[in-house]
Amino acid sequence: MAEQSSRGGRPVAASQRPTGGDKAVLSHKKQYFRRKKMCRFCVDKIDDINYKDVKMLSSFVSERGKITPRRISGVCPPHQRRLAEAIKQARNIALLPFAAGV
Repeated sequence: MAEQSSRGGRPVAASQRPTGGDKAVLSHKKQYFRRKKMCRFCVDKIDDINYKDVKMLSSFVSERGKITPRRISGVCPPHQRRLAEAIKQARNIALLPFAAGV
């Protein structure tokens, strides 16, 4: 009677339950390696981001008109700040749209 069967009995504490984390170790799926994103401006040694360069600025604006975030574009923080300022300047003088046409 002292033995516990696999069904019934006392409930197992949450800290002792299997989490499923060991399943990833056992499966033989191919792990994909994601390359670290490098800042395009640092690699090309571009210091000044010009608001008149609409072609370059538009590659950092989504089709809805939003500025692409750093985690998506891979731009470093100082260049992201300068890029955002240049995009805002270009929007103010109507080189870039504020929002996409519906």
